[in-house]
Amino acid sequence: MPKKEPQTKGEVTRLTIEDAALALFMKQGYHATSMRQIAEQAGLALGSIYNHFASKDEIFEAIIIDKHPYKKVLPAILEAQGDSAEEFFKNALHIVIAELGKEPYYINLMFIEFVEFKGKHATIMLREIAPKILPVMEKIIQTRKSIRVTNPAMLVRTFFGLIISYYITEMIVNNSVIGDLMPKDTVDAYADIYLHGILK
Repeated sequence: MPKKEPQTKGEVTRLTIEDAALALFMKQGYHATSMRQIAEQAGLALGSIYNHFASKDEIFEAIIIDKHPYKKVLPAILEAQGDSAEEFFKNALHIVIAELGKEPYYINLMFIEFVEFKGKHATIMLREIAPKILPVMEKIIQTRKSIRVTNPAMLVRTFFGLIISYYITEMIVNNSVIGDLMPKDTVDAYADIYLHGILK
């Protein structure tokens, strides 16, 4: 594994600002957080922040690039094993759920992006994700004849949709009557419905 280049003082300060902003965004939301609060949280003068970021939106964009879940989740998906397409997608979903569960702020970060920004930073993520994940999906389509989706981009979109819908519904049904009635292997059941639908 290649050694990481030592960070410059400027890079360390940028990451300190991002960490401070992330903590505040998670606690009180994006719009309720001010640049002054970020400066205080980071232990910096307000003017010092503007030497690194022109605006709060620019800080959020940097967080999306540097700390977004796909940075950890994507390599995990690419490493998912399975002799069949079904095994691959079930294993990939388990990996993603486990990885996201390690850092709960990942989910909140995604929701801030969806709700407060209407997904406008998604193009930044897709620019990095697409060249890595599309060839994998294309290979799966070519080698697994059981898959009827022939468009790799659609396969990526539906898989990401599966992950997002799982988390949204998990938040809603968790600790509820519906949640109590769920099977023990909820992730496998969810993946099975994604793969085969609800009709016999």
